[in-house]
Amino acid sequence: MNVLITGTYGQLGSEIKDLAGNYPNLSFIFTDIDTLDITKEEGLNTFFEKNKPNFVVNCAAYTAVDKAEEEKEKARQVNTVAPAILAKACKNFNTKLIHISTDYVFDGKNHRPYVETDPTCPLGVYGATKLEGEQLVIRQNPDTVVIRTSWLYSPYGHNFVKTMLRLGKERDILKVVADQVGSPTYARDLAKAILEIVSRTKESFANFVNGIYHFSNEGICSWYDFAKAIHETGNITCKVVPVGSGEYPTLAKRPYYSVLDKTKIKSVFKLNIPYWKDSLKECIDKILID
Repeated sequence: MNVLITGTYGQLGSEIKDLAGNYPNLSFIFTDIDTLDITKEEGLNTFFEKNKPNFVVNCAAYTAVDKAEEEKEKARQVNTVAPAILAKACKNFNTKLIHISTDYVFDGKNHRPYVETDPTCPLGVYGATKLEGEQLVIRQNPDTVVIRTSWLYSPYGHNFVKTMLRLGKERDILKVVADQVGSPTYARDLAKAILEIVSRTKESFANFVNGIYHFSNEGICSWYDFAKAIHETGNITCKVVPVGSGEYPTLAKRPYYSVLDKTKIKSVFKLNIPYWKDSLKECIDKILID
């Protein structure tokens, strides 16, 4: 089975590439913008004709949440237009698709974990473009799995964990927002889940159950709790002070509560999801060794 990965240079794509050797029954094609522009329909169709992917995992995304407020068209091209073109190609070539989305499709006004059928109401450009991308992908190719995730981090790229480790060493005191609550996601855990879905699909196409799913690590915390745990795990003594969102203004509004209910993905694909603190330790150990 040929598996095309887009957005290979990002956190999730990098983790999938790291894990690919564990799946010798799968043949991977790793791409990013320099080797495949998924906003260009004609070029994408030519690529599909030549490489004949049986499966596509779309990790490509515009994820700069605040910058998206100023670069609306750029965010729309990557998060909305490109996934729709990709889904159309998958439909035409009878290719299965896994598309990655976000907790930012919700407004954060819930008081219980979000299930897949809860009403969406994004607060900013990033969430809006990702939501529209979801909708177009499913419309273009119903044979798609959409996975919404949250608070993604890894040893790769820019993320909250790496920033807190760096700032914790540079400063004596850090102020971190304590009134936004969610669930961190180690990109490697999400990559393992995706590869498990792909591998099971290879065994039988009946194992591929299309639709929208939620995935994050188990457990709930605030960004303040997360920062504290990062410093404790990394043996950093910087003092972390909890503050309200009002003391840390950003261009884009963040959902106050974006915990995702993972019952569906665990049940359908028989996945075991690690607790967030266990995965955080695994990631930080890797960062510190590297």
